[in-house]
Amino acid sequence: QVHLVETGGGSVQAGGSLRLSCTVNDETTYNKNFVAWFRQAPGKERERVGAIYTAGGDTFYADSVQGRFTISQDAARNTVSLQMNDLKPEDSAMYFCAADQRYGGAWYVAKAYKYWGQGTQVTVSS
Repeated sequence: QVHLVETGGGSVQAGGSLRLSCTVNDETTYNKNFVAWFRQAPGKERERVGAIYTAGGDTFYADSVQGRFTISQDAARNTVSLQMNDLKPEDSAMYFCAADQRYGGAWYVAKAYKYWGQGTQVTVSS
């Protein structure tokens, strides 16, 4: 059974930084295509954050986080990290990682992902 585990959430003040990690317990799933990050704030729809195409290392970002967030991977540990800098109150949300984009489309299509983590909370105070 495939599991994704996110770690690293917490509370910071605006302008601060946090680093999230997502570990996939299955190497085949990890290497299939994308590992992506999404977030969802209370009362709002799930929002794309970014993704990495694990085979080649290409990264993709939503406009809202471009230049502030960086995705990297430690392939030996099947782990993708999300470094979040210059955090803003509007970045507050539950952050989820997802793996195995089933339909070969764009990284940001949330419903296409087969596996999801349980989420980790990020709270940014002003």
